[in-house]
Amino acid sequence: MAGYTYEQAGVSIAAGNALVRAIGPLAKSTKRPGANAELGGFGGFFDLKAAGYSDPLLVAANDGVGTKLRLAIEHDRHDGVGIDLVAMCANDLIVQGAEPLFFLDYYATGKLDSAVAERVIAGIAEGCRIAGCALIGGETAEMPGMYSGGDYDLAGFCVGAVERSQVLTGNKVKTGDLIIGLASSGVHSNGFSLVRRLAADRSWKLERPALFDQENILIDLLMEPTRIYVKSLLPLVRAGKIAAMAHITGGGLLENIPRVMSDGLHAHVDADAWEQPRLMAFLQAQGAIEPEEMARTFNCGVGMALVVAAEDAEDVLRSLNEAGETAFPIGRIESGDKGCTVYGSVETWSARADWTATHNG
Repeated sequence: MAGYTYEQAGVSIAAGNALVRAIGPLAKSTKRPGANAELGGFGGFFDLKAAGYSDPLLVAANDGVGTKLRLAIEHDRHDGVGIDLVAMCANDLIVQGAEPLFFLDYYATGKLDSAVAERVIAGIAEGCRIAGCALIGGETAEMPGMYSGGDYDLAGFCVGAVERSQVLTGNKVKTGDLIIGLASSGVHSNGFSLVRRLAADRSWKLERPALFDQENILIDLLMEPTRIYVKSLLPLVRAGKIAAMAHITGGGLLENIPRVMSDGLHAHVDADAWEQPRLMAFLQAQGAIEPEEMARTFNCGVGMALVVAAEDAEDVLRSLNEAGETAFPIGRIESGDKGCTVYGSVETWSARADWTATHNG
């Protein structure tokens, strides 16, 4: 009887080794002080002293891309989801004042398609370059029987550092502070189970120009990578200009802003303060989604919310816009039960009357 091989069981060691060789240059391109971004060891080293820290706290985050991957797989849009993966982790670090230092990825599939994997990991490397962190390792798992067809899954792990004196915990937020919004690049990486449900129920032609934007294919607008805000925010954090930040992910504006506030404070967000992006308006119209549901499901055009002292708001807005962000005032902090209220006038977010949406906790 012929002996069994791993290849016969559906796992190609040769393909895995070839992928490692292919992505080596991608990792090297993310080199930064503290990490040389070489792959191949059993773990990755990072030198905090070389990165310039004297009394740092380490901050760790991990995340995935959610069901946005389903659209990537079905429509051959693999190039941007790696950026999404880094963004979901790196943006969670900067809101605590931490600079993302290094990143590791986990790529799991039933049968390794090296061409697809390399496109995904190229996106991860690009995200790392944008965020300023080094891709120092990862895991590619080929697991026959766990995933069907060309399916794959992604997870990302990022570690950052912040000087002890600069950490953001929300304890600096006070009554009278202003809330500044940073424009999102699209849906980012939350709410895609609802997006996909609408696409199926409304029979969207995803490979055709969008009804609201004839110059762009609908699937490309939906798959636009999550914006990474690290490099524009880090100087403001280090200058002590920001009291708190909230990355607007699952739970939307309503549930994420209160996460960075103390008891006795309530955030008031004015939806009239910025124009609803056409993509968000399209999603809302297609699903007949009430404004309150929009505020807790999608980012609604605001990917990051900053809380700043009123006297610093003008300087912060100028700095962010000079750094390439689209920044605008969206609300204020007042005393009250811990939570957030988003409110708008008639016709704002297609409302038939003035409206409010509140989340306490």
